[in-house]
Amino acid sequence: MVETRTAVVEAAAVAVEVEVAVVAVVVIVVVVVVVVVVVVVVVVVVVIVIVVLVVVVVVVVVEVVVAEVVVVQVEVVIVEEVVVEVVVVQVVVVEIVPELHVVAAVVTVAVAAAAVVIVVVVVVVVVVVVVVVVVVVVVVVTIL
Repeated sequence: MVETRTAVVEAAAVAVEVEVAVVAVVVIVVVVVVVVVVVVVVVVVVVIVIVVLVVVVVVVVVEVVVAEVVVVQVEVVIVEEVVVEVVVVQVVVVEIVPELHVVAAVVTVAVAAAAVVIVVVVVVVVVVVVVVVVVVVVVVVTIL
């Protein structure tokens, strides 16, 4: 009788240990998955932001190159056809400068937006990691 009760208690203890081990493994797997997902999201967002910035910079460079080419061509025309084309040069310069201002404004906004996006993503990642760690600690403490 006493041996049977001892065996039952030992079996129950083993069952509890197995359950705790299973829960611990599940919790660890969940934490690892969450951390991996968060890291992947951060990397993707950073890559997207970098690509957008590169595209904006390329657009700015192209605008500047086109502007320089147009001005050089008009200057060449001036040399050949004398004074008549001076007005054209002024018009071209006046047209190009606002475009460059617009592009500069776009670059500024893009950089600011990229900074905001990165900060938001980092904050979200930190919050998610903290929440997951707290949940894991609570679960483990509750089980043990």
